[in-house]
Amino acid sequence: MCIRDSLKGLYAALLVPFNEKGEIKEAGLRQIVRNAIDTQKLDGLYVNGSSGENFLMNTAQKKEVFRIAKDEAKDAIRLIAQIGALDLNEAIELGQYATELGYDALSAVTPFYYPFTFEEIRDYYFKIIEATGNKMIVYSIPGLTGVNISIQQFEELFQNDHIIGVKYTAPDFFLLERLRKAFPDKLIYSGFDEMLVQAAISGVDGAIGSTFNVNGIRARQIFEHAQQGQIESAYQIQHETNDIIETVLKLGLYPTLKAILAEKGLDTGVPKAPFHPFNEANRETLQQLIQRYQL
Repeated sequence: MCIRDSLKGLYAALLVPFNEKGEIKEAGLRQIVRNAIDTQKLDGLYVNGSSGENFLMNTAQKKEVFRIAKDEAKDAIRLIAQIGALDLNEAIELGQYATELGYDALSAVTPFYYPFTFEEIRDYYFKIIEATGNKMIVYSIPGLTGVNISIQQFEELFQNDHIIGVKYTAPDFFLLERLRKAFPDKLIYSGFDEMLVQAAISGVDGAIGSTFNVNGIRARQIFEHAQQGQIESAYQIQHETNDIIETVLKLGLYPTLKAILAEKGLDTGVPKAPFHPFNEANRETLQQLIQRYQL
């Protein structure tokens, strides 16, 4: 099986539980991993991405999450380690650590905050690859990083055989279509849960989503129906999913996803400060959401 085929599918952007001091709750993290495997029936985990509140953690905490997730999942599902950091040395250290643990591939968000040139961004990826020897998936999320990569720049990145794909978290479906046509042998993951049906129709190889932690079964139905040409039914499930997402976003993305899992008995703790915990004034709305959509 080629690399692209082996890494296709649906991945939960893994949530990470913290206590009030901002420390990782290991038992709760193991429960969240098991939920993705046993209940949501997903193909993989995307570890230490935005949904894992990665950019609020120190290096030791990121390593702890990588270790616990791998130890709990073992080889039951695919594991992608997001190791991107503004400090290139930290990104390399994390990449080497995740590679030693046996992660199937690395991913790294584009360097952000400073106005880096494309050449600087390109070399950031190449240096991580050189130091780790692992496969790399570019994490493109221009809405949060301000970094837009053109089709010509993707072509330059993909000339490095270790860069096997992209996590594409952008609403630009013209660029997505151009990417799919230009690079049929590269992995493309959709990163927008609320636009999964459109991405599936556009030919993505999989998707990585925060809401898959609680709504993975519907995500699978959307993806498979779209691939099979059952567009109307795929859209119907997407409409239902987006009703869920709309409420989740209104109540607060990470606190609400954790609160949904907590209602099912998982020890999801609280988001890491400066995020606020779930607002208890919204508890009834949350319970109605869970009941209505069988979350």
